[in-house]
Amino acid sequence: MPRRLMRVTGAAEAPLRSALGRLRTALGVPEGFPAAVLAEAESAAGAPRLPAATVDLPFFTVDPPGSADLDQAMHLARHGSGFRVHYAIADVAAFVAPGGAIDREAHRRVQTLYFPDGKVPLHPPVLSEAAASLLPGQTVPALLWRIDLDADGRTTAAEVRRALVRSRARLDYATAQARIDDGTAPEELALLRDVGLRREELERERGGISLRTPEQEITEQDGSYRLSYRAPRPADGWNAQLSLLTGMAAAEIMTRAGTGVLRTLPTAPGGAVARLRHSAKALHIDWPHHVPYADVVRSLDPRDARHAAFLLECTTLLRGAGYTVFTGGRLPSPAIHAAVAAAYTHCTAPLRRLIDRYTGELCVAACAGQGVPEWVLGALDGLPGEMAEGARRANTVERESVDIVEAALLRGRVGEVFDGFVVEVGEREPRVGTVHLEDPAVVGRVEGDTPLPLGERLRVRLTRADPGTAKILFMAV
Repeated sequence: MPRRLMRVTGAAEAPLRSALGRLRTALGVPEGFPAAVLAEAESAAGAPRLPAATVDLPFFTVDPPGSADLDQAMHLARHGSGFRVHYAIADVAAFVAPGGAIDREAHRRVQTLYFPDGKVPLHPPVLSEAAASLLPGQTVPALLWRIDLDADGRTTAAEVRRALVRSRARLDYATAQARIDDGTAPEELALLRDVGLRREELERERGGISLRTPEQEITEQDGSYRLSYRAPRPADGWNAQLSLLTGMAAAEIMTRAGTGVLRTLPTAPGGAVARLRHSAKALHIDWPHHVPYADVVRSLDPRDARHAAFLLECTTLLRGAGYTVFTGGRLPSPAIHAAVAAAYTHCTAPLRRLIDRYTGELCVAACAGQGVPEWVLGALDGLPGEMAEGARRANTVERESVDIVEAALLRGRVGEVFDGFVVEVGEREPRVGTVHLEDPAVVGRVEGDTPLPLGERLRVRLTRADPGTAKILFMAV
């Protein structure tokens, strides 16, 4: 969900955690849910609106260790010369009454917020981490996708309907990867590699790109901090391909129906790509001018700290993504997501993102040949603005958290001189810009007595680094 996954370990009273706590307060992040929302959630958890159909397949989930808000469960099988994907999405609408207390609070929160030391959920945990979650061993309502693929992994048919499902196993990425690699995975899990690899190849063919961004772990010990990266495994990418597959199928269904919401992203402006080239130079990553950005990203190894840092910088090219509503068959232009290189929508994370509940309902109605529910139609026009505001809030959380973490990493090193590259210079104030250090791979504000040399190497002195102020500052030497 967040572009940069960060996790802090260490004492709760450490300066970094204290600074993150102050950030929550400064941003007005809610500490809990209102009593009326909790009461309605408790009631809904015991009396959801259940579908008549039950699908008895050995579903499983693949998520980070310890996750309880499980939006998706899957079952994969061979189907003729190709494959059949059953993809169950948590049916949040079975628990949330339109216009009720939970619904109003979800529209206020918009999405789950992720801090390095915890999260602020979209829905009360009694739903998101219990009754509505696709936890193993409990039968729950779901929006069940059935997507058929040919031998190359291309979609030949897709539909979604309501059903009761029961997950049999909760796997983390490491366990899923190990079972696939050592040959002990049952077929429904082993096929994740077969389907995932085919979908990755199709992504390359259409010019799409998936960022294999690593998780950053910040460890506190004896008052100092250490940064390490956890590189994503192949299974992380294969799992993400199923979500992309479903989002593309949903976009196609809504497009045919003439009413829907697309996730759109324009092509990155030249300035953003140029800044990224400067970052590549700072991190000693070879990027010849004739090589497309997507090819560079695919060549990177997220287990390499320099490559990991660059992949995190690549998330800046995702800025500008938004949601576009269309009705009456009038499709938006452009209608594609530049990174996906196809029409696409968000629909697979309704426990953590508001709009997914609505896109799911649009697709269910279209597949059933029924009219779109009034509560969905009534909210459509306002959703892009709500989601944009939620994204701004989430981006602020991410940006400020990164600033705090980087200040913590450099705490105690004020006065030291570092080598870096200037990756950005102010248009109106050329003596102020952004520097990307070579080691550690930190990005921060830099000031100089003369105009800064954009794209060039620069020695800088650290003059401020305090997680309490959430900012670092360098001066050109």
